[in-house]
Amino acid sequence: MADNEELKVASEKSFRQEMTELDGIVSKLEGNSLELEESLTCYEQGVKLLGDLRSRLDKAQQKVDTLMGELEKNDTDEEVDTTLHKA
Repeated sequence: MADNEELKVASEKSFRQEMTELDGIVSKLEGNSLELEESLTCYEQGVKLLGDLRSRLDKAQQKVDTLMGELEKNDTDEEVDTTLHKA
């Protein structure tokens, strides 16, 4: 599968699905039953998933920060408007 196709498939998974997949990988690695090559492959998949999950969390945090900034801006605007109406 090409890298672009892998990214498309990964982006179609929900955050929860990726967390579950990462949890499964961690369980496999902690089980100490994998051969070295399998462990490396699982570890690589886990690192990719973790990077994607962190990226999603960062984007969500940015969105929340933006929305909170808009709320604060609106509150400030109302205070200014109220002050202007009183004058």
